[in-house]
Amino acid sequence: MRLTSDLFQDDTLIPDTYTCKGQNKSPSLQIADIPAETVSLALILHDPDAPNGDFLHWSVWNIVPTTSTFEEGAVPTGVRQGINGFGSVGYGGPCPPSGTHRYVFDLYALDAVLDVPEGADWQTIENDMRSHVISTARLVGLFSA
Repeated sequence: MRLTSDLFQDDTLIPDTYTCKGQNKSPSLQIADIPAETVSLALILHDPDAPNGDFLHWSVWNIVPTTSTFEEGAVPTGVRQGINGFGSVGYGGPCPPSGTHRYVFDLYALDAVLDVPEGADWQTIENDMRSHVISTARLVGLFSA
């Protein structure tokens, strides 16, 4: 399984538009080579370099496995989104207090649809999907304060 973006390459800078310095909208993402047995997908964006520990920027789940693209600033129809570290549901772009941070987009192929309500926290989502992961893909973007 592969996760890419036409806006930045793995381990390169995320353009300002997709951060708190810009329009703070989600970047376009492309998904490929999804395993045939996938029932749903989940996407988690987090900052492992945050001063107080791993910081959640975005969680999206129950993505239909035929999804090949996340359009810029949008999510596919019918998905659920969780509460981010900023306290709101949906995308919260990179906004480090200092230095350069890594922003990790983790994509999960799951063998089930998650029974987790809209607005759930990261721990609830991870606990529910833990035993259902069949494949993963990762894209890392960088951003500096």
